[in-house]
Amino acid sequence: MYHEPLYRPPAEANSLILQITLGCSYNKCSFCSMYETKEFKIKDIKKVYKEIDTLSIYQDTRRVFLADGDALSCDTLFLVEVLKYLKKSFPKLQRVASYASPYNLLEKTQEELNLLRVHGLSLVYYGIESGNHELLKYINKPMKPSRMIEGLNKATKANMKISATVILGLGGKNLSKQHIEDSAKLVNECEHINYLSTLQLGVSHTKEDTFFKRFEDKNQDFVFCSDKDMLEEQKRFISLINPKKPIIFRSNHASNALPLKGTLSKDRDELLEVLDEAMEDNSMLRPKFLRGF
Repeated sequence: MYHEPLYRPPAEANSLILQITLGCSYNKCSFCSMYETKEFKIKDIKKVYKEIDTLSIYQDTRRVFLADGDALSCDTLFLVEVLKYLKKSFPKLQRVASYASPYNLLEKTQEELNLLRVHGLSLVYYGIESGNHELLKYINKPMKPSRMIEGLNKATKANMKISATVILGLGGKNLSKQHIEDSAKLVNECEHINYLSTLQLGVSHTKEDTFFKRFEDKNQDFVFCSDKDMLEEQKRFISLINPKKPIIFRSNHASNALPLKGTLSKDRDELLEVLDEAMEDNSMLRPKFLRGF
């Protein structure tokens, strides 16, 4: 029933996954290889209904994740019908989530997002990657930070929860300062990001040429950050986060050298203390062979 590869956020490990699209509608980010083998396609609604019927044997299902890369690119009325069918098929359903790209959040009107929330779409996963506009151009995700904030605030206004991600090391050593400072600035200017996570950059061999060439084309040398550099970025990022409302923070992705969890800004000092200790004691870091990207 599933078209591989199939991805989902770490927090959706126990969710039922419903694949209503294949691939990613944008699929041009130079660092991302998740859907490079797939051509974007929206499934026929009748096929989606049939798959929900097959999965409905799991009557205790409380959470559903809509795959693939950005199900929110689907037409709003299509999504509403899927959400209504899910609610009818799973009486204990409490949460439906999906990825949301900067592009499709902006393309949806406020009224459309409100409607999707009413019918059960309550959480979106959003890749900020970086708050630095030039760096976003380098990775071929040329979205203005101000427009990201606009889209995220629309989701907040619709009463959707947001889980956002920033990639440590994305600018390499040379653009580290701009990357981290602007990323923290973006987070601070949002009305509310409920969950914030960081992961460490990893570029697959199939993407290396594309990734490095975009930096070279802009006369930028890309130098990978070491674990210590990543920890320095993490430390600076956390120290600069000053949100309007508390944010649940995690660095529990398999790529992270140092798993962290806390609430910002309440636990800032404790998190910074752990980072200082880890920079002095490498044994606290996850071995590289146990990391995944």
